[in-house]
Amino acid sequence: MNINETLVVAIIISLTQLAKGLGLPKKFSALAAVVIGVLIGVFFMEPQCIKAGIFKGIVYGLSASGLYSGTKNTIEQVNGRKAKKKK
Repeated sequence: MNINETLVVAIIISLTQLAKGLGLPKKFSALAAVVIGVLIGVFFMEPQCIKAGIFKGIVYGLSASGLYSGTKNTIEQVNGRKAKKKK
């Protein structure tokens, strides 16, 4: 199975958001992203080599966590600036 790595990051973000919606505390979302990434890496991306799957999964999970966090922080900054201009 050949899955584009960009899609894997989006899938991890989606599954992490789903887990948060089901009651996962927000402080564990980065850890959940890494665990989901490792599972995807081992079972789908590199099933023939566990070490490579774990490594890729960690990279995908951290990428997903950073992408989500960075986007969220950017949106909060932009909204904060707009609120200050309105005052």
